[in-house]
Amino acid sequence: MLDLQFISENFEAVVANCQNRGVTIDLSSFQSLRDERSRLIAATDGCRHAQKECSAKIPKAKDPSEKQALVDEGRRLREEVAKFEEQLRTAEANLAAIQAQIPNMTHPDAPVGLEESASRAVRSWGTPRQFEFKPLDHVALAEKHKLIDFEAGARVAGHGFYFLKNEAVLLELALVQYAVQQLLAAGFTLHITPDLAKQEVLLGTGFTPRGSETQIYNIEGTDLSLVATAEITLGGSLKDEIVETSTLPLKLAGISHCFRTEAGAHGRASRGIYRVHQFTKVEMFAFTTPDLAASNAMHEEIVAIEEKFFQGLGIPYRVLDITTGDLGAPAYRKFDLEAWMPGRGEGGDWGEVTSASNCTDFQARRLGIRCRGPEKKGTQFVHTLNGTCVAVSRALIAVLENYQQADGSIDIPAVLQPWVGKSRIG
Repeated sequence: MLDLQFISENFEAVVANCQNRGVTIDLSSFQSLRDERSRLIAATDGCRHAQKECSAKIPKAKDPSEKQALVDEGRRLREEVAKFEEQLRTAEANLAAIQAQIPNMTHPDAPVGLEESASRAVRSWGTPRQFEFKPLDHVALAEKHKLIDFEAGARVAGHGFYFLKNEAVLLELALVQYAVQQLLAAGFTLHITPDLAKQEVLLGTGFTPRGSETQIYNIEGTDLSLVATAEITLGGSLKDEIVETSTLPLKLAGISHCFRTEAGAHGRASRGIYRVHQFTKVEMFAFTTPDLAASNAMHEEIVAIEEKFFQGLGIPYRVLDITTGDLGAPAYRKFDLEAWMPGRGEGGDWGEVTSASNCTDFQARRLGIRCRGPEKKGTQFVHTLNGTCVAVSRALIAVLENYQQADGSIDIPAVLQPWVGKSRIG
């Protein structure tokens, strides 16, 4: 979340930022609540000081009536302090509720707009393949080679779940291994994270675990939810911790299942496994020192790893600088990779395969993650970043569709063949 002092001193910029992001928050009461909080803090401190002075006079009072008057005054002041403290708790709770809804500030170079189409393509790699035959989409290819069983998934868990079979299983494991090897070489520490997290951790990373708009599966009767990404668990792993600046940056990689309700997503590229309720992902997460030079450099490093991954697969892609209206609350700036998917729509189309965000100190402030070092007094909130190395379901679509052949077979990218154990499906 944003710092209260920052919001007060930059109120107009905060309001404009909310508008650019399409976030509707009633900020009209923020300033009055902030003033009320300051007044109540001063009043509470004043009463405590008066109570302390009154208590000090009681033992010195010689006249019984004077002593009783001081005792009565002390009692009145204690009641006054309790009243002010209760009012202060209410004011701070109301202020915190507004503060929690305010999104992060936005990088000045991020494109401004509320529609996805306002995102700006900054570069591309590779050339979409020109097929000499009509390419199939991944659903038809999976049916032809018995790679994905949607019917069994629906019988077991409902629509949006599926079984991977045969070579698709080997491809998933190969994609994970390929990602892991790249991240090890880049200095990331590997984790297999829990598939569950507490509500306070989800809120801290900027996800909404409850309410009608949530994309999160909740475990009834508990404070736990299934995670939508290892960003949640990796970010929460240092909750309320203080780290030494000399240890930063910390680069973590998490392998996890991801669970998403995808509420309201029907009909939006929902065929097959592009938008599903469960998938495997290898996520990057980083903690840096609290300055933009450090976190922006890490952001570039994360995007470069994503690009290297898809270049190794030989999949054409483009990099998008994401518009303000599609950033999500925690992100200061976000870049997406969209891979070319020949079977998507008529004649093929781009489909999102990775996302990389610099969240500055927005998540760290909510999670209480700080750093300290000899160069500065006290502690500061770290910067956090996240990025997808591979979301297996979408990478699988890109591989199957781009590597299909005229005879119906599917070549396997050379970098994956050592783990798959063959060069072709079919």
